[in-house]
Amino acid sequence: MKTHISLKVSDIKASTEFYTKMLGATPAKTREDYAKFDVNDPPLNLSLNLSDPEANGQLSHLGLQVESSEQVFSIAKRWESEGLLTLEEKETDCCYALQDKVWVTDPDGVHWEVFTVLADTEGEKKAASNCCELVPGQEKVEVEAVSSCC
Repeated sequence: MKTHISLKVSDIKASTEFYTKMLGATPAKTREDYAKFDVNDPPLNLSLNLSDPEANGQLSHLGLQVESSEQVFSIAKRWESEGLLTLEEKETDCCYALQDKVWVTDPDGVHWEVFTVLADTEGEKKAASNCCELVPGQEKVEVEAVSSCC
């Protein structure tokens, strides 16, 4: 598993330069509205999504990147068995990649995804600035109260 963090940034170039220096790594993918760092040590998938200046530095969402769709849906099944409400997206074009993913939301509204990348794309269906966002009227998921943690 690899931790995924998605940040909303107001200046993709400045943020890419900062995280290149901070992580000591160059981005694995860059577009005019997106940058992705795929770091092995520590295992991290950091994505930067160009957003309006008022969202400067805000967290978009968190995630767990896994190797296969089977792992995605196995984790989703476990989440559901624990009483968590999930939202499944199969073969969705997000962040310039075709992905299978499942979402949950923690009690404070932090959105988490478990996902696998099926193929790189050029964002034909959805630009990076519009993916991984809640659609008004369609809440991704709401977490029911649970008595234990992790």
